[in-house]
Amino acid sequence: MADGETTMRDEENMAALLECTGRYRVLRRLAPRAAYHAPDGTPTRRAVFIDLETTGLDPVADEIVEIAMVPFDYSDDGRIFAVHESFARFRDPGRPIPPEVSAMTGITDALVAGAVIEPAEIEAFLGDTAALVVAHNCSFDRRFAERFCPAFAHLAWACSWAEIPWREEGFVDGTKLVHLAAACGFFHEGHRAVHDCLAGIELLSRPLPRSGLRALAVLLASARAPRWRVRAAGAPFELRGSLKRRGYRWDPGECGRPRAWFVDVRDEAFEAECDFLRREIYRREAEIDARRLDAFDRYSDRC
Repeated sequence: MADGETTMRDEENMAALLECTGRYRVLRRLAPRAAYHAPDGTPTRRAVFIDLETTGLDPVADEIVEIAMVPFDYSDDGRIFAVHESFARFRDPGRPIPPEVSAMTGITDALVAGAVIEPAEIEAFLGDTAALVVAHNCSFDRRFAERFCPAFAHLAWACSWAEIPWREEGFVDGTKLVHLAAACGFFHEGHRAVHDCLAGIELLSRPLPRSGLRALAVLLASARAPRWRVRAAGAPFELRGSLKRRGYRWDPGECGRPRAWFVDVRDEAFEAECDFLRREIYRREAEIDARRLDAFDRYSDRC
């Protein structure tokens, strides 16, 4: 047996001994895989896991400084097959990177100086085969990505943070990638885009601890299900607490929309939501501001 294999076996034995005491939890460094399942004739599609690092949170005022994309093949039942070569590049934002961003990501002005990414490069990388884009915070990544490369606007998106019920599955310490990874027993180089993509794919490959369903299967089912964006336009200010308790969020009126509280609900909950607004908020018969959404425009500025 090679020395490297012996060392790894010894390390695993030591880790197992520590874990058996009940006093230790051992995290293993993520070892990226080239494939999770061998081809078996099942039809597959291509998804791209994306992660961005930016100068700030505003997709209009701030700039992308790093883009990473990792394509992978998946089946409709949530199995992941081949994981393909990644795209990971820096981009000079044309302005100083805020110190707090550099401290969090390790990306400095010197590291990105002169680096250029052309939208055409992104479009060529996506090609004609990508059926789905996955991000761990689509509400953030999609808006930046679409402004940079319009090709992203024509693809379906799914959010591994918002569309998988992590807390209901027992992940109570947090739903950031680093927290989910730790709960699953591994760690990775956080806040570097390509490492976050690979960690996200690893999480999607695993069964959820309570339901036993593959995380990717749950995500795909959610992405396929249309939603209704219900807006409580003109809701009385004093009833904002009732809306917040029901899960409504505040839209400050970006992209030309009027300011309003809103919530996204599935088809089966739509009529009940309209009844709630008429009964508890408007307290009269009223036309409800609602729009049906799917994965092609969910999380985008078009919503």
